Amino acid sequence: MDKENFLASYAVRAEASRGREHAEAPPTTRTEFQRDRDRIIHSAAFRRLEYKTQVFLNHEGDLFRTRLTHSLEVSQIARSMARNLRLNEDLVEAISLAHDLGHTPFGHAGQDALNACMAAFGGFEHNLQSLRVVDVLEERYGTFDGLNLMFETREGILKRCPLDKASALGAVGERFLKNQQASLEAQLTNLADEIAYSNHDIDDGLRSGLLTTMQLQQVSLYGRYHREVESSMPGIGLRRVIHETVRRMINAQVEDAIRTSATRIAQVNPKTMEDVKNAAPLMGFSDAMRRETTELKQFLHDNLYRHYQVNRMTNKARRIVTELFDVFMRDTGMLPPEYRVKNGDRTDQARRIADYIAGMTDRYAMSEHGRLFDIRSA
Repeated sequence: MDKENFLASYAVRAEASRGREHAEAPPTTRTEFQRDRDRIIHSAAFRRLEYKTQVFLNHEGDLFRTRLTHSLEVSQIARSMARNLRLNEDLVEAISLAHDLGHTPFGHAGQDALNACMAAFGGFEHNLQSLRVVDVLEERYGTFDGLNLMFETREGILKRCPLDKASALGAVGERFLKNQQASLEAQLTNLADEIAYSNHDIDDGLRSGLLTTMQLQQVSLYGRYHREVESSMPGIGLRRVIHETVRRMINAQVEDAIRTSATRIAQVNPKTMEDVKNAAPLMGFSDAMRRETTELKQFLHDNLYRHYQVNRMTNKARRIVTELFDVFMRDTGMLPPEYRVKNGDRTDQARRIADYIAGMTDRYAMSEHGRLFDIRSA
């Protein structure tokens, strides 16, 4: 199948792309966005996602999801949706695999702690850090910093951006200043991210014992499919019931998103990518599904993310990140040489410390903290 001819007129096409920051000869055996995907997969930041967590810290169990497995799951969901909507599947895959590259260790607790540490130095936000990783921090090529990704991949990675920072980003920040939308491929990836993390956090929450199926059956979306599975597959065992329920929930959300988005697109009838950017968001759930997914997210917030056992560990995580930042700011001699700035500027130094901490895996951050604060550690 000719991928470019299959695409809708408003999909992102490589030949109409705004290209790369640094000119390169076009690839001969793959598309430009496949090249982006491959560069992301081979990056050090992508490999580190294996040891960065979603909710449960890395040492708490081998079967809980990490940022790596989450990114792969987002990619699978997003590619399926893109194919059905005739959008650029290669671009969707690249954005999906890169969207969490800037996450700190210890999930959202780590980000919140690092943002607080950086409050006087411009703050910290993982979307901006993901872009910084692919634009600046990766060191794999002899003639440029970063991965030199296509403009549309970089724009898709930047899910959100404060207006006071958008102007400093140049062309990739323009849409925030103009109040424009991202490509449909980027909008779709955001929706796939939402579908993936809620459903898979259910699975991890039940596996950990912090959630029970009795609790979850009070949530309309989960309860409906749980009852359906028990009715149609009696006696299959609880583990299979859970997997079947989550599978059906994901399928229902994906089908609803495809159907609703296709209807919105048909109503607006965009002809070009520019039409998409100037329209209201076109990717989304129906009103009924949005109500149910909102109920599910609120349930997870109250019963999993704020569970006292999770709170205990995230409190430790915040302390580790904060203490690492503070000790490095007090004495940069404790930093690896490549993270020390030579100009003496405290803001520049703080940003490099944030780069160092954000790039740590959970276990490396714990080990580094031990080396710095435990006299018994070497």
